[in-house]
Amino acid sequence: MDDNNKKDSNQNNKKYNRSGLAALIITTVSIFLALVWIRSEITESTKKEITYSEFVKMIDNKEVKSVEFSGTTIIIVPKKQSSKTYEMQYYTGYIRDDRLLEMLDQAGVSYKSKMENKDNAILEFFMVNILPFFLIFGLMYFLMRPMFKGGGMMGVGKSNAKVYVENETGVTFLDVAGQEEAKESLRELVDFLHNPTKYAQIGAKLPKGALLVGPPGTGKTLLAKALAGEAKVPFFSMSGSDFVELYVGVGASRVRDLFQQAQQKAPCIIFIDEVDAIGKSRDGHYGGNDEREQTLNQLLSEMDGFDTSKGLVVLAATNRPEVLDKALLRPGRFDRRVIVDKPDLKGRVDILRVHAKDVMMDETVNLNEIALATSGAVGSDLANMINEAAIMAVKDGRKFVKQTDLLEAVEVVVAGKEKKDRILGKEEKRIVAYHEVGHALVTALQKGSEPVQKITIVPRTMGALGYVLQVPEEEKYLNSKKEMDIQITTFMAGRAAEEIVFQSITTGASNDIEQATKIARAMVTQYGMSEEFGMIGLETVQNRYLDGRAVLNCSDATATKVDTEVMRILKEAYQKAKTLLEENREILENIAEQLIEKETITGKEFMKIFRELKGIPEPEETKAEAEQAEEKPADAEQTDQEQAEEKPVEAEQAEVKPVDSKSVDGE
Repeated sequence: MDDNNKKDSNQNNKKYNRSGLAALIITTVSIFLALVWIRSEITESTKKEITYSEFVKMIDNKEVKSVEFSGTTIIIVPKKQSSKTYEMQYYTGYIRDDRLLEMLDQAGVSYKSKMENKDNAILEFFMVNILPFFLIFGLMYFLMRPMFKGGGMMGVGKSNAKVYVENETGVTFLDVAGQEEAKESLRELVDFLHNPTKYAQIGAKLPKGALLVGPPGTGKTLLAKALAGEAKVPFFSMSGSDFVELYVGVGASRVRDLFQQAQQKAPCIIFIDEVDAIGKSRDGHYGGNDEREQTLNQLLSEMDGFDTSKGLVVLAATNRPEVLDKALLRPGRFDRRVIVDKPDLKGRVDILRVHAKDVMMDETVNLNEIALATSGAVGSDLANMINEAAIMAVKDGRKFVKQTDLLEAVEVVVAGKEKKDRILGKEEKRIVAYHEVGHALVTALQKGSEPVQKITIVPRTMGALGYVLQVPEEEKYLNSKKEMDIQITTFMAGRAAEEIVFQSITTGASNDIEQATKIARAMVTQYGMSEEFGMIGLETVQNRYLDGRAVLNCSDATATKVDTEVMRILKEAYQKAKTLLEENREILENIAEQLIEKETITGKEFMKIFRELKGIPEPEETKAEAEQAEEKPADAEQTDQEQAEEKPVEAEQAEVKPVDSKSVDGE
């Protein structure tokens, strides 16, 4: 059966190539004849036939510049030219006239006779007629070469999908972590492909398609390849933009050819990445395009037409499901919508283990701490962090990655590298220090806020002159109104500290204002946390998996009231932050001076200073840790470090301790 399919495919390709070659020759001849006609028209416009008597009259009037005798023709160049772009010439037949040369001499006309050379004539004929034809043919073939390779009418409508035979993708579900629910949905498709009879006995049908939906970097394409690797069937991979080209109807032709190839190799999997390129809604809201709509119509028709009993499954991936056509999403085409969302804490730990399995890790590595420090990160972000940590270890001349490397890698990905060449002035350094300590101090003064992990005034490449990292004790999926009020107050604290200490304000709070406004607006328009409006939805989030931009769904008058309510929330939070800092001015000054001196303070150091100045006794756990650190001699620490370098362990064996971090500020 496969041999017959290959034979048919080869015959079709030969037929396509013959038709393409014929079209190429016809096109070349047409262009060549058009050029010959244009050349003849130009020649006719620059040469004019006159009578011999008119020629003699021109000589008598001294209007002739030069004369050339060419066989039985006399070519005359007049002195006066009507155009500056080309030289006008006249010609007349040669008549034996003994007085002609004497007349030309008397009129001062230069004359010559053209010597005919048969070799030159042949060369001229070749250069003028033959060579241009082959040059045009070669140029057209070069331009149409990609079409010949593809097949179809000069290859335009031939599908150019990548085909991975059997399990050549080299990826299985073991290589995908943090997406257990998505893998479970796809495992059923694998079982369908391997054991179709047990489902047919009960009357179940193989789902025609599954749509993978989620933010960028979460592993949608990786999941599709893993499905092909697990099923061990041919895997056709193509991007949505590959269907659309310059020529109208190309996309529809490529869709037909793709499904034809897939049915010949069934059971198999078709994967269309970024399907929104051809699957946008046809209601005109997102802009119409006849070529794209033809391609979509053909895709809808093909998905309705193929027989699921052959084991053909269509997978598609997108991060813009809201723009897809409703007909594409209905059951019978894409029967399943598989959400590939950002991983939770456990998912991030699993992803880190997958990416760290080939990296030499020190026994001090705690992947759970890193997972908590990267709330909101996707798989590609975590892979990048592991790689950055490995690069840092190599730069330091070590063979193993330490926990400090991983924590630094998190900061590099979030805020960029440290700008060691940027030296802040003395006054600017003080302003940044008070600004950051303002954030940290208000955090410590508010009950229920996230603890501080680090305060630094070392500039970073992504524009932050300093920042504060906070660490929630556990990952949360809900935020209360009180917690959001605390967050806004914390954002306002940097600007409040500047105003209290320096009686002026700077541009350093721009990011704080942006984040605080975003939270306050969401409280009013989305979460129903405003006394003014109550429980009413005034905004709708569009592009949820991309930028998460919100669009107002209210009148202009209501929008004005929304702005007023947001301003009220921000003003109250700013006043609260200012009051807290004024009541604890001494602590603010003390910690800021130490930050200016050290440039970086850990969360433990910050809380120790804060408790001492507030007169709060240290917790028992903190005391026990401090006593153990004092009892441990320096040489013991060195021995432990040497043992750690000698005994690396894999990341999945690391101890689990929950800590998380979130960037609070980024001036």
